[in-house]
Amino acid sequence: MRADQPKAKSGYKMESIVKNGHNKVSTAFKKPEVAVSHLREGIALLLSRWNGLQMAVQNEWGGHDSLQKSHQLVLDIISWFSQSKGTLYNEDLENLLHESLLLSFNTEIEDGSIEEVAEQLMIMHEEYLNRNHYTKSST
Repeated sequence: MRADQPKAKSGYKMESIVKNGHNKVSTAFKKPEVAVSHLREGIALLLSRWNGLQMAVQNEWGGHDSLQKSHQLVLDIISWFSQSKGTLYNEDLENLLHESLLLSFNTEIEDGSIEEVAEQLMIMHEEYLNRNHYTKSST
């Protein structure tokens, strides 16, 4: 959703639909939970492209339930973002990723990808917050 799109007074976001070159406002509304769902999907997509984690999952370094453990990591990241009070630090997220890989998959990754993934996750979360803030402040 773009920052210039209107928000319905009911707390739902409206989507614009561009059809045949005309901008029309749809009657379809998005619930705020959809934004969290999109963040979760983005995190899952990012982790699915992380070679180190995918190698651990495919080779079942975390046991036969390695895939479930990777899904739990997505939920753990969402929880970390939502339950943290105050400033979030990249280093703390790196530690969460490192500990999860070590404890869940018996894997240590030292190729710099943990730092890269943590940075991308922080950017993704910041974008989510910016969109969510616009929605709340434009009622």
